[in-house]
Amino acid sequence: QVQLVESGGGLVQAGDSLRLSCAASGGTFSSYAMGWFRQAPGKERESVVRVSRGGTIYYVDSVKGRFTISRDNAKNTVYLQMNSLKPEDTAVYYCAARARLGYFAYRDESDYDYWGQGTQVTVSS
Repeated sequence: QVQLVESGGGLVQAGDSLRLSCAASGGTFSSYAMGWFRQAPGKERESVVRVSRGGTIYYVDSVKGRFTISRDNAKNTVYLQMNSLKPEDTAVYYCAARARLGYFAYRDESDYDYWGQGTQVTVSS
């Protein structure tokens, strides 16, 4: 059973940076497609960034140029560096892993098999 544990959230001011971490255990991390999603109050969960098992990356338009995903397979960890944070980035951020065979960077929640518990990011204006 794969477990994902996020960390790194917090309360920051607009323009600040945060780095989220998602540590995986119990599986073959290097073969997984990974994604970061977020859910703001009253809104549906949305894909923020996704990376295929081969390393192809897609960002949602609203975070392009500000957020960067990276992964360290030796540490079984994926990171989300968030710069120039805005109040509209406030949400609970989740990482997700896809263990099923597939070569794409998946956008839909249903494409992922494992989820972390989420970490709150709050950006004040």
